[in-house]
Amino acid sequence: MTKTDLRSHLSILFLTVFIDLLGFGLVIPILPTYAVQLGASSFEVGLVMAVYALMNFVFSPFWGTLSDRHGRRPVIAGTVFITAMGFLLLANAHTLALLFAARMLAGIGSANIATSQAYITDVTPPEGRAKALGLIGAAFGMGFIFGPPAGGLIKEHFGMDAVGYTAMGLSLINLVLVLALLPESLKDKDQVKKIELKPITGVIRALQNEKFRDLFLTSFIYLAAFSMMQITVALLWEEHYGLNEAEIGYMFAFVGLSSAIVQGTMVGWLSRTFGEPRLMLMGAVFCGLGLLTTPFVPSEYFMPLALIPMALLAFANGCMMPSISSLLSRNATNKEQGQVLGMNQSFGSLARIAGPTLGGFLYGRHYTAPYIGGAVLMVGALIFIISYQRAGRGRLPAIHAAESP
Repeated sequence: MTKTDLRSHLSILFLTVFIDLLGFGLVIPILPTYAVQLGASSFEVGLVMAVYALMNFVFSPFWGTLSDRHGRRPVIAGTVFITAMGFLLLANAHTLALLFAARMLAGIGSANIATSQAYITDVTPPEGRAKALGLIGAAFGMGFIFGPPAGGLIKEHFGMDAVGYTAMGLSLINLVLVLALLPESLKDKDQVKKIELKPITGVIRALQNEKFRDLFLTSFIYLAAFSMMQITVALLWEEHYGLNEAEIGYMFAFVGLSSAIVQGTMVGWLSRTFGEPRLMLMGAVFCGLGLLTTPFVPSEYFMPLALIPMALLAFANGCMMPSISSLLSRNATNKEQGQVLGMNQSFGSLARIAGPTLGGFLYGRHYTAPYIGGAVLMVGALIFIISYQRAGRGRLPAIHAAESP
């Protein structure tokens, strides 16, 4: 594949992921306050987020394995359509039960990130994957630049129905782009691969594989800590700092902008300079500091001091997620890329079940508790990162760096 073809394929994938996550960004910051309006407790707000992640957990390895067998393009297209139907249900979710159902359907459809990551590993050499995988994070960041403030404004002026229909429209546009412009990336399909929907069994097998275990656990702990913040920070900003929905959207947009800058422009240089294992160490430290300082910003100096912990978290995300995905893809064979990256998404989904549930519970006890607890969790992540390095597995990717994908 020529460099021109590579850039073209990655640009199209970036666009499709961006539009997908733009719809996600429209909805996610206002869901906690909307759930409260429907009568949800702090714990139930966590459950609304957790059920979405539960569906991600169940279906991420399934979609990844399915893409190893039948190709990336049909799986991406099918899951984008399912996401659109989830947003359609959200537009009509005027009870807490329907909101849960809408998030379940959206969770099934959005469990396609591993397939997008596998697409990248299909078309990029191992030594360039951290930079290319950073595109997924950059697309996520861009979605959070434009999505949250737009979602806040739409809900404030037109209601939650309009937010759901807007997100559905974006997903349908995305489906057209995938079908019209995104070529298939997988040339060597594994037609004999067994496709199972047994996530618990898969997790147990994954934890028995020393080649991936520490990376999976690091991903789980980091995302659990991050999601504890993500689910409660809108309530924190509204209840303790007096922000309205539009202003909360702008705060999320800042996080998105920071993430896009880090993952879109800095990940390649950081990876070459420090290496992925060291980047994970840096990310764990910055994440812990960002979480710990978030609820202690003085009210009278909320702006600009509140931006500092958000910038730390954005930088941590840029260090952690592309590095973990890159190391996993380098250690996986070509025919198991979708499966391994899908399993990583499953661990991430488990984290997004545990994190919001625990975060909502802790927030109900004290508004600072989710952030202090998240910082403590990052100490655990540091332990697994150090274990990974001391076992010498952090040097494995260098062995594979010269191999063709």
